Amino acid sequence: MSIRVISDKCIGCGICVKVCPFDAIDMIDKIAVIKDNCTLCGACVDACPVDAIVMEEEEVEQKINIEDYKGVWVFAEQRGGEVLNVSIELLGEGRKIADIRNVELTAVLLGENLDENAEMLVKYGADNVIAVDNEKLAVYTTDAYTKVIADLINEKKPEIMLIGATTIGRDLGPRVSARVKTGLTADCTRLEIDEEDGKLLQTRPAFGGNLMATIVCPNHRPQMSTVRPGVMEKAKFNENNVGNIEKKEVSFADGELKTEVVEIVKSEKAAVALDEAPIIVSGGRGLTDGKGFELLEKLADKLGGVVGASRAAVDEGWIEHSHQVGQTGTTVRPKLYIAAGISGAIQHLAGMQSSDCIVAINKNADAPIFKVADYGIVGDLYEVIPQLLEALDNVDDIVQALKAVEA
Repeated sequence: MSIRVISDKCIGCGICVKVCPFDAIDMIDKIAVIKDNCTLCGACVDACPVDAIVMEEEEVEQKINIEDYKGVWVFAEQRGGEVLNVSIELLGEGRKIADIRNVELTAVLLGENLDENAEMLVKYGADNVIAVDNEKLAVYTTDAYTKVIADLINEKKPEIMLIGATTIGRDLGPRVSARVKTGLTADCTRLEIDEEDGKLLQTRPAFGGNLMATIVCPNHRPQMSTVRPGVMEKAKFNENNVGNIEKKEVSFADGELKTEVVEIVKSEKAAVALDEAPIIVSGGRGLTDGKGFELLEKLADKLGGVVGASRAAVDEGWIEHSHQVGQTGTTVRPKLYIAAGISGAIQHLAGMQSSDCIVAINKNADAPIFKVADYGIVGDLYEVIPQLLEALDNVDDIVQALKAVEA
């Protein structure tokens, strides 16, 4: 779409300038001129008294035959030889989509010494695995991975490509989509198929999580999405699954790759694997200060879980961003999520409400968190959590006593 001013009709009345909510129109020599920050809202078109401003629909140049593209692909991200959980989640979602479309599900695996992982991906439901084994792919680099995947897409033409919205996926997805000249919907939280025309409906939060936008890619292929870890259900492992493993060789010309991994330096402090934790104990502004996280850590350690946080707690500087759960943090799906002193802003709920069991602790009985909680405790977390710890200690004592009797 575009907006055009018919200069011969424009009378220089200035009405369009006044009605434009984005200050995107100038009056030059008594002729309206549309500026680059125009959002195509159409307010000026409706307001022009002489129909001198028109909205025009640009013709889409069809460069590809969409019918040539078949199949669902999942980028099976691995780090240090270990396939990430998000890849297994995408295989589960990809399996559903492939079955609806009556096409095959393919996992694309890049790295070095891939045989074991390739077999595992088949057991998780992949009909095909394309394994590209090369020493230069052992550690992720943008240019190497982009070249390999873009070449594979151009060769085999999948209709859908799913990538985990990890730090690597958020770098790789846009590069690949630009290389193969298609669109990309980032940070999706839901994927569906339009039953009428088979298009992929890609849903993602917009406007800070206050609105969910569903996006389609009608004129280009593949339809590409990066999907947040923790929002999709993992594929089921089945030892009896069989599939085809295609080993591809790749070579890089001298000077073709502009980046080289010289050294890998790991943080001395272990990263918080929120998206893989079965139990998370999170704290929010209700902690009143950072010392409250020491209490939450005791409970998390007792339960065998990890500590999470709301954005408010992170913004206060009480805990690092790596612990943040929610729209601007990590989306999680643990078996147990304990929210202590968290009111339940929509941005936070979007990142944790898929948890199997949610326990909320808050002094405010009207806090929104109680609307999604399976169990709610109205009370001061500094009184409730010590009682929980004491109860857990008593359970441990009882278990030990029973073991002693059995012995």
